[in-house]
Amino acid sequence: MMGTATRNAAALQEPQPATFKAVKFTSRRIWLPKLLYTALPYFYIVSGLAAFFATLYISEWFWVLPHYLLFSAVCLHLGIVVYRKRMQPPETINQQG
Repeated sequence: MMGTATRNAAALQEPQPATFKAVKFTSRRIWLPKLLYTALPYFYIVSGLAAFFATLYISEWFWVLPHYLLFSAVCLHLGIVVYRKRMQPPETINQQG
């Protein structure tokens, strides 16, 4: 029994090729059409406002209410950050990076 346990432990320590494929897939750059790229911050802001106003129509405290509030806060924050980042003058962007 001891021999099989040590062989399995050694196999777990070796790098797995599936893990490297997943990391490569998640860090890969994607191309978005220009229309979708320009509409993205507005989509975030509209979906955040829609989720926030949806919480106003929930009459009782359900388990979904905090999730709606969190989703709306994240979407609004992300939309505003992306919008402000795109509207900066080019010389300001070069000074930061």
